[in-house]
Amino acid sequence: MPKRAGPNRGTWALLGDSTSGDRPDRRALILVENLSVPFDRRVWQECTTLRDAGWRVHVICPQGSKRDTEPEAEIDGVRIHRYPLRAATGGPAGYLREYGSALWHTVRLARKVGPVDVVHACNPPDLLFLPARWMKRRGARFVFDQHDLVPELYLSRFDRGEDLLYRAVCALERLTYRAADVVLATNESYRDVAVRRGGRRPEDVFVVRSAPDIDRFHPVPPEPELKRGKPHLLCYLGVMGPQDGVDYALRALAKLRDELGRTDWHAVFVGAGDTFDAMVELSRQLGLSEQVQFTGRIPDDDLVRYLSTADVCLSPDPHNPLNDVSTMNKVLEYMVMGRPIVSFDLREARVSAGDAAVYAPANDEAQFAKLIALLLDDPEKRARMGKIGQERISGSLSWRNSQRSLLAAYAAACRDQTPASAGDPDRAQGGGRTVER
Repeated sequence: MPKRAGPNRGTWALLGDSTSGDRPDRRALILVENLSVPFDRRVWQECTTLRDAGWRVHVICPQGSKRDTEPEAEIDGVRIHRYPLRAATGGPAGYLREYGSALWHTVRLARKVGPVDVVHACNPPDLLFLPARWMKRRGARFVFDQHDLVPELYLSRFDRGEDLLYRAVCALERLTYRAADVVLATNESYRDVAVRRGGRRPEDVFVVRSAPDIDRFHPVPPEPELKRGKPHLLCYLGVMGPQDGVDYALRALAKLRDELGRTDWHAVFVGAGDTFDAMVELSRQLGLSEQVQFTGRIPDDDLVRYLSTADVCLSPDPHNPLNDVSTMNKVLEYMVMGRPIVSFDLREARVSAGDAAVYAPANDEAQFAKLIALLLDDPEKRARMGKIGQERISGSLSWRNSQRSLLAAYAAACRDQTPASAGDPDRAQGGGRTVER
């Protein structure tokens, strides 16, 4: 991997005089539990933004199963410390075992990292405030990066109602809000929750929207052979969990074939997750095995090939307490590739996609199928929608806007703070190379 020449001038220009990032002895530690880094694209963008603003960045996260497998790595000047973690199985009890192991490893590795100026914890779970509070007592400031609303996630995933565990996750969210110096929200809906439910002052909550890396995601010439001999290609990209709606998409495709008589399409589902095997089986039960392809996780180059060839992209996340207020990364990635989208009618889906998507009534699979057919029959509409999406991603939804907000949040967190690490041993190491251990 090429060496890093130094801080990015564009990021420095975002700083002005408002942040403490121009002090080279500032150190940030980012805690992640549910994905490895740099596979977690949002976290990696935050890492590189902070690095370019002069921060020494460390990350503690799980090891991946097929990538990000090294226990330690230095990539483009970011030091990553990874721990082994077995994903939860068996319902809430499995998550308690997973989270207990993750907390133990996080504290162990945080001791190894040493003093930091900022501890930046990304949920889920809402348990990382525990090591963050320990580091706060040693002088760090705590930035809470709220990727998910865990109470809504619990309701949407487990369908157990507002039981004892629901009340427990609500309490953990309150404790996390209370411990944080500033909060990062992924959209305005999450910001409203931090203010209303979390009791945070509006000036302490910063919206840092996720956005695709336009250097990694850009269209390439379509490859008709990916359509498997059909005129059209449909594409789903994303996690396959209970709340992600892959089952809704498959049933909609069955209706597209059986009720609308459309067999002029091939569909590819890219991604993995807890329900991957169940979704492959559901496809078989619906008689879709010949028309629906499941790839699992694939390299970015292959992903770009599929998205560049797709005629319509699917965002079948059903309406539930979590999805209605969450920003879906898949929608943003479809947009940067200039693809038209079919989505259920969710509040934040409309905020993100606008007229780059068409919207079926909540959880209505028949209408979802009809909208797919409508777009397949209207190539001019598909082209207009794709252009709208690209313009939105390069404008109001661009990562450059989120960089400003991230750096402003760090400036607010670190105001009047003395750097913790003037004698940082990292600084003698250099930062441009990639080292895997």
